[in-house]
Amino acid sequence: MYVKRWLGAPLQKPDGTVVCRDRGTPQGSAISPLLANLFLHYAFDVWLAKNFAYVRFERHADDAVVHCASKAQAEHVLAAIGQRMRDVGLELHPDKTRIVYCKDKRRKGSHEHERFTFLGYLFRPRLATSRLGPFVSFLPAISDEAAKAVRRTIRGWRIHRHSDRSLTDLADFVNPVVRGWIAYYGRFYRSRLLASLERLDDYLARWAMRKYKKLRGAATKAVKWLADVKRRAPTLFAHWAVTAQPTVR
Repeated sequence: MYVKRWLGAPLQKPDGTVVCRDRGTPQGSAISPLLANLFLHYAFDVWLAKNFAYVRFERHADDAVVHCASKAQAEHVLAAIGQRMRDVGLELHPDKTRIVYCKDKRRKGSHEHERFTFLGYLFRPRLATSRLGPFVSFLPAISDEAAKAVRRTIRGWRIHRHSDRSLTDLADFVNPVVRGWIAYYGRFYRSRLLASLERLDDYLARWAMRKYKKLRGAATKAVKWLADVKRRAPTLFAHWAVTAQPTVR
């Protein structure tokens, strides 16, 4: 009953005009993602589990990954999914939908597509290590787009311009966000995330050069000062627990 009311809710334009709708969900409403997820649960999740019980899959919102054992199986499942989407009034994204070959030390062939992005992670062949030495594995790491977003956020904080604040103030401001990045993107192949987090130290060194007269225009001294602070208080900034000592770049 309530779902039907939401789906039939009219749309009010900026000029106050009310327009009746006969399809879709209320755009901008908090209920829209929930309704879309409910729809895809039955249109995709339940259908796939029932008709292709031998494959595993993950779905988040309208993005999904389906695991198949061979190219032939992948082509068969993909064709069936495409038809299923058409049956329920949807269509697969022509550019984002593809068959990916998960190349590693056992799968040594080649394919047009050997990488994919899912939930901010880029999955591709990467060098890994074990007790027997290095080998190639198909692993996730923070995607280039997500890493750029991290660096863009750090740059947007403009830490170096807040010389009126203390280091503790800056730490209290950035740590909640940085801890979230580490908890999520640092779960796999953390070194790819650390390269972006180290940019924080660049801005902290620039902050120190503005904050203290003795460090004005002295980048090397500012980095050394910051490294000394890190040795004395290694937990002050969340990223210090996982990154190397600040260096001049």
